[in-house]
Amino acid sequence: MNFRKIVSSVVSVLVGYSSMFAALPECTPQNVEKYKKICRENIHKVKKGMYREPKGSLRHKFITPGCDAYLDNLWDWDSWLSGIALCQIMLETGNKADFNECMEYQKGCIYNALDYCGLEGYIPIIIAPNSPSREEMISQINVYDSNMHKPCLAQQAAFITKLTGDDAEWIRDNINKLATFVNKYMTYHRDKATGLLYWNDDFMIGVDNDPSTFYRPRNSSASIYLNTLMYKELLAMKYLSECLDMPSNAAAYGRDASELRDSIIKHCWDERDSFFYSCDLNLLPVEKFSDSGFHLHQSAPRDYDCVLQRFSVWSGFLPMWAGLATPEQARGMVERNYLDERLFNAPGGVYTLAPTEKMYNIKPTQNPSSWLGPVWTCANWFVWRGLVNYGYEKEARELAEKTVLMLGRDFERFGELHEYYEPVTGEPIMNKGFQNWNLLVLNMIAWLDGRDEVREF
Repeated sequence: MNFRKIVSSVVSVLVGYSSMFAALPECTPQNVEKYKKICRENIHKVKKGMYREPKGSLRHKFITPGCDAYLDNLWDWDSWLSGIALCQIMLETGNKADFNECMEYQKGCIYNALDYCGLEGYIPIIIAPNSPSREEMISQINVYDSNMHKPCLAQQAAFITKLTGDDAEWIRDNINKLATFVNKYMTYHRDKATGLLYWNDDFMIGVDNDPSTFYRPRNSSASIYLNTLMYKELLAMKYLSECLDMPSNAAAYGRDASELRDSIIKHCWDERDSFFYSCDLNLLPVEKFSDSGFHLHQSAPRDYDCVLQRFSVWSGFLPMWAGLATPEQARGMVERNYLDERLFNAPGGVYTLAPTEKMYNIKPTQNPSSWLGPVWTCANWFVWRGLVNYGYEKEARELAEKTVLMLGRDFERFGELHEYYEPVTGEPIMNKGFQNWNLLVLNMIAWLDGRDEVREF
């Protein structure tokens, strides 16, 4: 029995609905074209379905992920990635007025977030119409020791600015708030010894139960996901500063980005496995020994600042998406990790956690959502973009086509998409009606067809 069949058999037992399993459609040119058409037609129908009007604590228009589970809330990286997909829809089906309207909803996401930003830079991860005021919210937590909006806000602003001719005047009045947000990460969420950023805990980190952070001690996880996002966030701030004629700010952000890149490569790259990992910062401090005392460690205390968390998690590919990996590193990542069916190469796309890991589990869960193996479209998209960035077009095409077949079949059978999927069979796991970053398959389709494609910043 081959490896995929073994995994599929185990999956059938774990999930408990083996009788419903159906193999993914064969990846033939005819099927790819069929499901591209199904995806495109269904996605075009919902082009304004995630728009929401101002309500309660959300004083500006905004974008919601879609489906009942996320009906009227503003989420951080969800609105960023959804916006990229929505712009692809507008490029294909809309007119100038539709495009401008889409920009207003995307700007509203940023304005709503920055409404909650104070002098310390804290912005919540989620804002609901009935969310408490900023003052009440920060009275309930230690804002200097709490997870906050992921570092993708400047990237969303830079994305909008790029699409509107490098005109950043719309953000000028709020650029200081945006800078305060970024500076909070760099000041209060960064390990001095390694230069890496860390999560305060595992609360709402986006990749909910990533084992490199989930149930780990506080302030101990220098997540490769977090650090790569921050690298791109600093580049976005550099770009916005240039657009606003702030050269000294741009230079400073450029230096910060370069330093963070060096830290990521130094501490997170593993030459043995040709992969990027998160790092464990949870080390006891090096003691200072007196001349008169004796300690078993005194002749050779540790001289390293972190240790690698060698978990095969999909986010190790993010440095290819961000363009910070060297070509040699990218080659090893693709040849030794991406192409290995035991690690990441699944029929449905990318295992979010390799089946070889003891923590691998694809049972349906919510809060936390499962990132212990199921396929998420956003993970497929990030890895696909990294493959494109480094010239791996054959592999990128195969991954895009897998995503098309999986989501196209979901549309065909259920009329809607789901939040995440079983990696071997492509069966939807939960949250029917989830749209959000699933719609990024449209950007993949445009690339497959050689048509104009909307790219993130």
